[in-house]
Amino acid sequence: MAKTKIRYVCANCGSVSSRWLGRCPQCGEWNTMMEEQAVPEPPKGVGARQGKGAKPALLQDIAMEQMSRVRTGIGELDRVLGGGIVPGALILLSGDPGIGKSTLVLQIADAVCRHAGAVLYGSGEESAGQIKVRAERLGITASNLIIQADTSLDAVLQEAKRRRPVLLIIDSIQTMYSSDADGMPGSMTQIRESTRRLMEFAKTESISVIVIGHVTKEGAIAGPRMMEHMVDVVLYFEGERNYQFRVLRGIKNRFGSTNETGLFTMEETGLSELTNPSQMLLAERSANQAGSAVAAVMDGMRPLLGEIQALTTHSVFAVPRRTASGMDYNRLIILLAVLEKRVGLSLGTQDVYINSVGGLRVTETAADLAVVLAVFSSLRDVPMDSRTVVMGEVGLTGDIRRVPHALRRIKEGVKMGFQTFIIPKGNLDEIKEGAFPQCRIIGAATLRDAIQAAFTAT
Repeated sequence: MAKTKIRYVCANCGSVSSRWLGRCPQCGEWNTMMEEQAVPEPPKGVGARQGKGAKPALLQDIAMEQMSRVRTGIGELDRVLGGGIVPGALILLSGDPGIGKSTLVLQIADAVCRHAGAVLYGSGEESAGQIKVRAERLGITASNLIIQADTSLDAVLQEAKRRRPVLLIIDSIQTMYSSDADGMPGSMTQIRESTRRLMEFAKTESISVIVIGHVTKEGAIAGPRMMEHMVDVVLYFEGERNYQFRVLRGIKNRFGSTNETGLFTMEETGLSELTNPSQMLLAERSANQAGSAVAAVMDGMRPLLGEIQALTTHSVFAVPRRTASGMDYNRLIILLAVLEKRVGLSLGTQDVYINSVGGLRVTETAADLAVVLAVFSSLRDVPMDSRTVVMGEVGLTGDIRRVPHALRRIKEGVKMGFQTFIIPKGNLDEIKEGAFPQCRIIGAATLRDAIQAAFTAT
């Protein structure tokens, strides 16, 4: 019997060391070396097996495989996956604790049962009774949904081979135990081996597999980094617990684009698709309020309209406070510096607070102009026209840089009833004359031009 050895593997890059190190010598991360047991492979000899080599072929001679995707009936999910679930795909779903991962996969199981066939739900975190209670709350009564509450991956895979469902769900990979590997459930050895077995099962049996993975306190997917490279699709479910807004993002997708996002709202009966997110984000917006601006941003390939609020107050501290909720703090510092230098606003004695309303996270620079105008509006106590939408990246020189997909953003604003659009001057050539006869589209080259266009009429 081969002797078991101890080795240390970096959870970030996968490098191996014979002893524990505080810092990984390969990627430089601290406290990522995890202990695992490694059984050395038997020496190659007469009895060693040799795999069959695949014959090379010209690209033009290879037959095109037809992939018939399984549509779940959940439009936002199918959008992110590229049109549906590909048979034999291994999908990793991750997200913060309590964000709704188990609720989402249970609704996916119900949708697949109604549109495609049987689903096997293997749960190592909840008992069958607990899953039944959640299913009753969500109104799920699928007759071909099979629940197996078991932490043994061998038993779940054996049942899946016997029943041959359309979809296999594992909740979660950190609770599963495989007899082919040593260590406790959730250890790096177990996670790696369990992922390898699930990938082998999905490819050989042509059965799609969805695996739920936990996240670390830093927000990264728990387990070895190579797990993300082994799977076909990596989905991340995110959102603020205090808001109903939920976003499903595709971080990796071998069968489609990663630019699409799925939008949901968390309700008492589960997750509901959000077909018009701009309406929800602007539903409680008050007109003629100083410190408010509507930004047109892109979430993947989908335009969204969100309200940016700013509040400036006289500071009682030697160093004024800067607080940003829903946007990058460092980006806010840069924008305030540009306002002081290029426009002449005195913000050195003002506390500045920025909030992206509704839980929307602003990650692109196209929202810079909305932030700047909201701060200007709050400082001067002059409201903007409530029917105005702004977009544009603010440079350090005070110029307004063009943004991608300006036409899509304007169309979204027109659909929501907005009439005035302040856009970068460089984007004017994308707008055909007479395309929006009921709207006023203003091109701004500098920050002063944008401020004049936004507040002259008011």
